[in-house]
Amino acid sequence: MPMRQKFNTFTVTKQKEIKKPFSNNQKAAKTRRQRGYQWEDTIVKRFNSAENWKAFRLGSPSIALPDVLAVNTDNSTIFTIEAKSGTSTSLTVPSDQIERCLEWIKTFDIYKKRSVLLAFKFLSKKRIDIGKYENRELREYFKIWDESREITDCVCTYEGKFFARIDGTREEVPLKECKMPFKTKQRTSA
Repeated sequence: MPMRQKFNTFTVTKQKEIKKPFSNNQKAAKTRRQRGYQWEDTIVKRFNSAENWKAFRLGSPSIALPDVLAVNTDNSTIFTIEAKSGTSTSLTVPSDQIERCLEWIKTFDIYKKRSVLLAFKFLSKKRIDIGKYENRELREYFKIWDESREITDCVCTYEGKFFARIDGTREEVPLKECKMPFKTKQRTSA
């Protein structure tokens, strides 16, 4: 006598996915991250196109690494680079980011020339209100951090002036411009 198999049947229904709309703050944060990534990527590509240079994006800011590491072994040079990009009239670099860049170049003492570069890109549109922009000239600055200075939060302006923020006040800091080994939209400070 043949055995009878008993099958249980059931129906699987897919639940509707409820997507929460992004808030304006989330959209803005995503846009800032994308701008930052694109600027870092541009710097890496420019260094890699220059003769004898190699550059690498080092990853997420949560792992305490500089944004970009660039080396030229032929002339024994290494740069750790903190990159900032935006549409405002000033861009800020927190002191902890400068500090971690300094720690990295101190680690690579085999290189004769070691510098922390602060790379700023002011986009060709200036934000004037939420979702409102006006056109302006794209500007880039590559500043060399002065290791003799006390590390503080710093700000670079669209005009290329650089300020340290100490106890809520701004003090102008005359940082040198770095001559880059590739073509830039670099401007000299006023």
